[in-house]
Amino acid sequence: MSKVDLVIEGAWDGRGRQLAAALRGVPRAVREGLLTVARDPLPRSAWTGRLPHFHVLLLAVLLGWANVHSFARVLGTSALGLLLAALQTGVVALALSRPVLAWWLSTALLCAVAVVRDDVLDPNVIWPWSIEGIALHTLVLLLLALRVRLWVTAVALGTTILTGVVNTVLATHPHNQVVERGAVYFAAAAVLGAALRFSRVSRTRLVEQEQLTTEERARRTLLEERQRIARELHDVVAHHMSVISIQAQVAPHLVKDPSDELKENLAGIRQNAVEALTELRRVLGVLRSEDDPAGAARHAPQPGLDRLDELVANVRGAGQAVEFDRSGTVRPLGPGVELSAFRIVQEALSNAMRHAPGSDVRVALTYGTAALTVRVVNTAPARPAPPSRGVGHGLPGMRERASMLGGELADGPTPEGGYEIVAELPAPTATKDDDA
Repeated sequence: MSKVDLVIEGAWDGRGRQLAAALRGVPRAVREGLLTVARDPLPRSAWTGRLPHFHVLLLAVLLGWANVHSFARVLGTSALGLLLAALQTGVVALALSRPVLAWWLSTALLCAVAVVRDDVLDPNVIWPWSIEGIALHTLVLLLLALRVRLWVTAVALGTTILTGVVNTVLATHPHNQVVERGAVYFAAAAVLGAALRFSRVSRTRLVEQEQLTTEERARRTLLEERQRIARELHDVVAHHMSVISIQAQVAPHLVKDPSDELKENLAGIRQNAVEALTELRRVLGVLRSEDDPAGAARHAPQPGLDRLDELVANVRGAGQAVEFDRSGTVRPLGPGVELSAFRIVQEALSNAMRHAPGSDVRVALTYGTAALTVRVVNTAPARPAPPSRGVGHGLPGMRERASMLGGELADGPTPEGGYEIVAELPAPTATKDDDA
């Protein structure tokens, strides 16, 4: 046997095993689906609520009234006829909450009605199922097919038809049999119910998938923003490590006759700083994405609050009215705080230009004793904003930057129709080492 034949045979065996496993699961699914009395209410309609439930009950009552008259023509005012007619009507109402149990009862009632009418029915009247009985059981089958799997519906349909066949085989008198005609209506109800159930399940799964996609997109956006923040902070950390390395290298020359122990410790500090820088570069290589800026932009120094005036001037040059002021005791802050504050203002101004064109924007920095408060508020837009292109990085990035520093960020619409962003960032005064 050639290798090709072996591959084909292996593939065929694999598919055969999968098919066999699937077929072995069918009897179990059917048993679990038909041997249960669990409650399974008919879901509400997305457009009409419980109106279909009311229509089903109304139709069942009308058919039940016609069924009573049908029994009266055959059995007279018999208590047995009234009981059977009432039960056949009641199982339709039961099928709204317990479809499997209702189907079993309806099927049993079809058999009972056939037996009761066998001896007294005129040969020209249809049997074993009456027109009213067919209509009521069709409703029950439809309600069953709306809730159970396709295999269960198929078995229920086959069982219903089989009971009619058994009744006709065991009949003691000749009748105008309607098993074939009744089977057509039952099959139509089963197919319609299965199709509606498939459509409902597909819509539900589509909604769930859309929710998962939205959550995944938001999660990916958050991870991308965290990655960007980590890349920016790398430059800040690398700068400090470089300063430590240089200071450790220069320190022995600033001391007259340094001891060997001091030289050894400073050499160790410098070596550790160099190794830390090497590891930082490796981490940065992992964090870099394909769409990162290249060349000089990648190594450009990270901005601080001293560049806010330049940022505001650029936004004004783009046609946006911006008011900027500082309050409190202006002082140098840690590079991480200054970078985060700058990025928050930058993102807030970008959002205002994108979502509130023609609005007036006010940027305020408040230097407190232990925190820096950043507030950016815009008025209502002067003209409609262009449609959004999807989930952005602005607000998630601002929250991440504030959270990273142990601060807080709040945002929301203003009563005048604008939008406000307020961030409070812990901001201890930068030390001389921080400024180095």
